[in-house]
Amino acid sequence: MQTLRVNGYDMAYLDVGSGPPLACVHGSLCDFRIWGSVIGPLTAKHRVIALSLRHFFPDHWDGTGDTYSIAQHVDDVIAFIAQTELGPVDLMGHSRGGHISFRVAQQRPDLLRRLILAEPGGELDATLDPDYKPGPSPLAARFAASAEKIAAGDIDGGLQYFMDTLEGPGAWQRLPAMAKQLLRDNAMTLLGQVRDQRPPFSKADAESIRTPTLFIGGARTKGMLPKVLHTLAAHVQGSRTEMIPGATHPMFEQAPQKYSEIVLNFLAG
Repeated sequence: MQTLRVNGYDMAYLDVGSGPPLACVHGSLCDFRIWGSVIGPLTAKHRVIALSLRHFFPDHWDGTGDTYSIAQHVDDVIAFIAQTELGPVDLMGHSRGGHISFRVAQQRPDLLRRLILAEPGGELDATLDPDYKPGPSPLAARFAASAEKIAAGDIDGGLQYFMDTLEGPGAWQRLPAMAKQLLRDNAMTLLGQVRDQRPPFSKADAESIRTPTLFIGGARTKGMLPKVLHTLAAHVQGSRTEMIPGATHPMFEQAPQKYSEIVLNFLAG
């Protein structure tokens, strides 16, 4: 593990392999370790740089302050890429990390060569979703309930509610011990996330992306994530979409070889 001082914060990251640089941005309640199942296959062709966003492991944040936000994380990723002077990089983000990567592509396309969005998290505004209603979505409300449990000291109870919301009843109980510990290590970041004023995606946002883009989804993912993925893909000019059979949201953990094959084929194109 290495660190780089970015916007006044020591950002931790892994830097493995050689070749064209591929920066990886994790999702909610995760950190750079989440990419472990695909680092091996991806480093066969690429230098993989897996970041831990501000306040995620190895940091142990107490959940206070206003420095946890999409805007802050976007600024940090932009500054990280710029400070490392890697030249245009391939950028891959999953879930919340996909949202962040999307916004990086909007603001600094000059820093990117290609963009990979694995089920980017977020909501769609009225220009993309005729059913859009202002205010917190039902999913956001359930995440807030998870955060309340965590803030009250019931870490496992809050994480169980979060995972069962995403993956269905019993998801937390099915997780192996190592995966549960990774979530515990990042549990307090959910307090920041529920306070985050994350802007919804708009049609203009999607149409502004000019970086060659690949969307990846799990064919069995339920809820809002598939709708966001397919709607954005329909409006990002020239984008490609690949679905992984039998997989849900943590697709690169469930099908690492297939996921890596899709990514490497896209990056080689």
